[in-house]
Amino acid sequence: MEKAQKVVLLGIDAGSRDLLKRWAQDGTLPTLQALFAKSLVGATTSTPGLFVGSTWPTWYTGVNPGKHGIHSLHQLQPGTYELHPTYAGESVKREPFWNHLSRAGRRVAILDIPLTALSHNLNGIQLVEYGAHDAHSGFMTWPPSLAAEVEQRFGSPCSHPIQGDCDAKRDAAGVAAFRDTLINGVARKTAVTKHFLQQDNWDLFAQVFTESHCIGHQYWHVHDPTHQWHDADLARIVGDPIKDVYKAIDTAIGEILKDIDEETTVIVFVSHGMGQTNIPYGFMEKFLLQLKVAVPPRIPANNVTGSLLQRRSLAFLYRMWQKIPSSVQKFLAPIIYPLSHKLSADSGPLVDRAASKCFSIHDTPSHAGIRVNLVGREPEGKVQPGPDYQQFCMELEKDLLGIINVKTGKPVIQRIIRTADHYSGENLAHLPDLLVEWYEEDPIPAVFSEKFGKISTNFWHPRTGHHRAGGMFLAFGPSIQPGTVDRTVSLMDYAPTIAQLLNVSLPDVDGQPIEELLMPIPTPQASSRRDA
Repeated sequence: MEKAQKVVLLGIDAGSRDLLKRWAQDGTLPTLQALFAKSLVGATTSTPGLFVGSTWPTWYTGVNPGKHGIHSLHQLQPGTYELHPTYAGESVKREPFWNHLSRAGRRVAILDIPLTALSHNLNGIQLVEYGAHDAHSGFMTWPPSLAAEVEQRFGSPCSHPIQGDCDAKRDAAGVAAFRDTLINGVARKTAVTKHFLQQDNWDLFAQVFTESHCIGHQYWHVHDPTHQWHDADLARIVGDPIKDVYKAIDTAIGEILKDIDEETTVIVFVSHGMGQTNIPYGFMEKFLLQLKVAVPPRIPANNVTGSLLQRRSLAFLYRMWQKIPSSVQKFLAPIIYPLSHKLSADSGPLVDRAASKCFSIHDTPSHAGIRVNLVGREPEGKVQPGPDYQQFCMELEKDLLGIINVKTGKPVIQRIIRTADHYSGENLAHLPDLLVEWYEEDPIPAVFSEKFGKISTNFWHPRTGHHRAGGMFLAFGPSIQPGTVDRTVSLMDYAPTIAQLLNVSLPDVDGQPIEELLMPIPTPQASSRRDA
């Protein structure tokens, strides 16, 4: 490519690809409807078995998790059995691609890209966690003086609705208020974006809307009538909060596009998806205990009675909750939720990692990671490397794949991935050994295994929506032919693609430039502004 372009990236974090397509098609999202007709559209694959924690670091570094080192927001502290919070931006072992662009003389504006650290000495501006779903580091800007301007013009980041933990049980008025504050957050980000977009002749300008992430977690059960916890009464009162927030983001994208000229390449990027929560957090730990490859914690003699009582009380709450009508649950939830969290925290971890042959180190409703307690790697390893390790993994995989959802007769687990078969790099040892991808589409009231029989798996959680693999992009500009990419694009391909659009080569990346975004078309479009 001879001539460098200007690039604007607008992200939708954890938005459902299926819902966006459906609502674009029926006109609910008119901006996206117009973009589907004029853009190159492609699907994006997620990092297998790791996409909840590693999506954004993989996207902005262009390398796999074995190199950038992030697989979860809580990771094993090397040389210990302790899980510690991972502040992804600070812990990522590779640089984001905009650092390379900056050093190459490109002017960049990076606003609220999730799980990023502050890039010092950037040739441009950066906002970190002004309105972020996964907020860990606090609001920061480059240059530092920019923070005061942002707060003075657009308000404090503390007043953005998704600062902090958005998990909560809310009544109808609370749901409506939460939805409205997210919509106000979208409007505020739109104002921030339009303001800074006009302040410079940016080579790269990026903004990500994370409000879609939070609303999907909280109110999938209101949106989806097939959800096991669907609340029809609440839906009649508040409507569809997810649709409302998606509509706000669609409107925001339309407003931003009005300020972008025809010589600029625009990429609308959906990171990964969202769907029903049907798998409980901590599911894998229970299976490992039942299969006797993990052991429960050693309880001090003076605390045995208290710990057992807490666990039995928690199990009793789970069983009774399932028998309570939903109309009554909504009134009891403000009491039951805090009590269950208290009992769960006080009862301690389910597994003694040091005494077990393996343990879970990333256990979500989307996927789970299993770490083998390996001699020579872990402080108190129980499995020898080499043939013993291979045999242990093979038998564990067989046992886990044999666990069946009693309701459907289908396996609970879709597939198990050997991490070393999919990932490579100097930080591979930070990752789990086995990656488990669940069958997420059906509720699982009970499971059966020939190894341990039938056990109940009833649970509840305030996040009624959880992540699904797969995202997408819509791209248009002077060098892009509209159409559909007939293959699935890797998350790692975006960094080298955007860099190449700006005539910069990235060193040592795993991704490949998306050729369909780089091929010029013969007929330039003549218009001064974009109107989707």
